Amino acid sequence: MGTMTIDGRKVEFTNEKNVLSVIRNAGIDIPTLCYHSELSTFGACRLCTVEDDRGKTFASCSEEPRDGMVIYTNTARIRKYRKLIIELLLASHCRDCTTCRKSGDCKLQELAHKLGVREIRFDNYKEEHPIDFSSPSIVRDPNKCIQCGNCVRACEELQGIGVLGFAHRGTEAIATTAFDKPIAETDCVNCGQCRVFCPTGAITIRSNRTDVWDALADKNVRVVAQIAPSVRVAVGDHFGLPKGKSAMGRIVNALRKMGFDEVYDTNFSADLTIMEESAEFLRRVETGGTLPLLTSCCPAWVKFITDQYKDYIPNLSTCRSPQGMLSAVIKEYYRQPENAKGKKTVVVSIMPCTAKKYEANRPNSYTHGEKDTDIVITTTELIRMIQEYGLDLSKLDSEACDMPFGYGSGGGVIFGVTGGVTEAVLRRLSPDHSVESLQAIADCGVRGTDGIKEFTVPYNGMDVKICVVNGLANARKVMDRVKNGEAEYHLIEVMACRRGCIMGGGQPTGAGDRTKAARAEGIYNADKATIIKKCDENPLIVGLYEGFLKGKEHELLHNEFY
Repeated sequence: MGTMTIDGRKVEFTNEKNVLSVIRNAGIDIPTLCYHSELSTFGACRLCTVEDDRGKTFASCSEEPRDGMVIYTNTARIRKYRKLIIELLLASHCRDCTTCRKSGDCKLQELAHKLGVREIRFDNYKEEHPIDFSSPSIVRDPNKCIQCGNCVRACEELQGIGVLGFAHRGTEAIATTAFDKPIAETDCVNCGQCRVFCPTGAITIRSNRTDVWDALADKNVRVVAQIAPSVRVAVGDHFGLPKGKSAMGRIVNALRKMGFDEVYDTNFSADLTIMEESAEFLRRVETGGTLPLLTSCCPAWVKFITDQYKDYIPNLSTCRSPQGMLSAVIKEYYRQPENAKGKKTVVVSIMPCTAKKYEANRPNSYTHGEKDTDIVITTTELIRMIQEYGLDLSKLDSEACDMPFGYGSGGGVIFGVTGGVTEAVLRRLSPDHSVESLQAIADCGVRGTDGIKEFTVPYNGMDVKICVVNGLANARKVMDRVKNGEAEYHLIEVMACRRGCIMGGGQPTGAGDRTKAARAEGIYNADKATIIKKCDENPLIVGLYEGFLKGKEHELLHNEFY
C-alpha cells in the first residue's frame, strides 16, 4: 500500500498494476486507445501520458505505481500532446465517418470530439488497402486501423489463435494476417473478439440487416425469429434499462412491430440440446464410447477443434447447437402444407455471436439440401434495426413468444453463461427435483468466471470428471493436457468467449466489469423466474418428442463434423 499525489490530491493505492489504474480509481478518466485491462500492456497510443513533478512525461499504463509519486494528468503540455496524437492518427485514417459502420460508437471519433480536434493539418499519404469481405462473420478495413494492437493481443492472448499480427515497419506498419491472406483463408474461428476490442471501424460485424428488411418486405415470405438467451440481457441498457435486466418481452414486442410473423425462444431448443446431449453422454459412458465428450454448442470452439485438434473430432457431440436444432425443427414444421399455407419460411436467428453466421453456412447446417438458418444477426445488429424502425425499447410493453416453440426451462436460459450447458446437463441427470438439489448442482463448481474450472460429481456409483472452459486460449491448455495424458475428463464444456455468450463477439462493446457481472446476474435471475428448471419437465419438449419429432430426432437434431 502506498500514497501518491494526483493533481494535488492524495490518493492511496494497493495492488493496482499501473499508474493508469490508480488514476482511474481516483475518478479521473484518462483517454486510451490501446489499453484494456484484460489484455497485456502495449503502450502504443501514448494517450495516457502524464507528467510528474520534475516535468518528465510517461505512459501511465506502462508505469508501476510507487509511494510518493506526484502526477499531473491534465497540464497544458499534456492536453496539447494528446490532441496532437489524435490529429496524427486521423491524418493517416480513413475519415468517411458518416458512412462508417462504427460511426457513433468509435473510440477515436469520441476522443476527437472530447479533445477538441476540429481540423487536420496533415495530408494522408498512406497507401489504401482493399477491404476484406471474405469472412461471413467480420469485415476488416485496414484503412481504419490505428495500430493499437488490440486485435492482435485479443486473438493471441485470449483466444490462442494468433491469426493477426503486425507487418512492415514505421509508417507502413499494419495489423494483418500472415502474407496478407483474406481472413477466411486463415485459422480464424469467427469468434469476433478482435472486433470487440477494436476501438475503430477497422474490424466490424458482417451485417445482414438488409437481408432481414428485404425478407420482411416480401409478402410471400413468413419471417420467423429465434432469440438466444444472452441477447435478452445485453439489449436493454442501450435503451436506458438497468444493466443486465432481461428485455426479452420487449424484444418480442419490437420484432412483431417490425413485421416478424413468429417469434420463438432459443431456450426451447437449448432444452432439446440437453435432452440429446445428456442421452449421448450416458450412452458413451455406458457403452465405452469416445470420451471425453466435447460440447458442440459453440461454433468457434467446434471450428477450433476441427482445424487444430482433428484427432478429437470424434469426441465432439453430434448434437447440433440450439440455433441449429430450432432452425431445423422450424423448417420441418413449415414444410407441412397445413402449416406452410403457401408461404416460404425464412428463419432469422438473433445471436450474441458472430461465429453463428459461420455456423449457419456450414454444410452440416442444411437439412434436405435446404439451409436451416437463413439469416443470422447479432445483438448489435438488432439494436440498430430497432433504432432504424424508430422504436424505443424502454417504452414497449412485454409480450410472450409464440407457440409451439416459445418456451424454455431455466436450464435453457443459463446456456448464456459459461458452465450453463454443464449445469443444465447435471439438472437433467439428477432424479431429485428439489430446490436443495438444484442449489447443490449450482454450488458444485460449475459457476463462476474462472477460465478453467475442474470438478467431480457423483453419478450412479461413479465419479464424473468435468472441465468447464471459457476462452479458447484456456481451451488450448486443456486440450494439450488431455492430448499429453496429463488430464482425464468425462465431459468438457467450452465457450470460445470469456465469460460465455454474454460477452460474445456480436454483443454491444464497451462493457466494463459491472456490465459483465450484471449480464451474468441477469441470466441467473431469468432462471430463478422460470417455473420449470429442467428440460425434461418442459411440456412442450415432451409433446414434441411424442408427436411431431418422433422418428426424426437424429435427422433434425444431430450432425457430423467430419
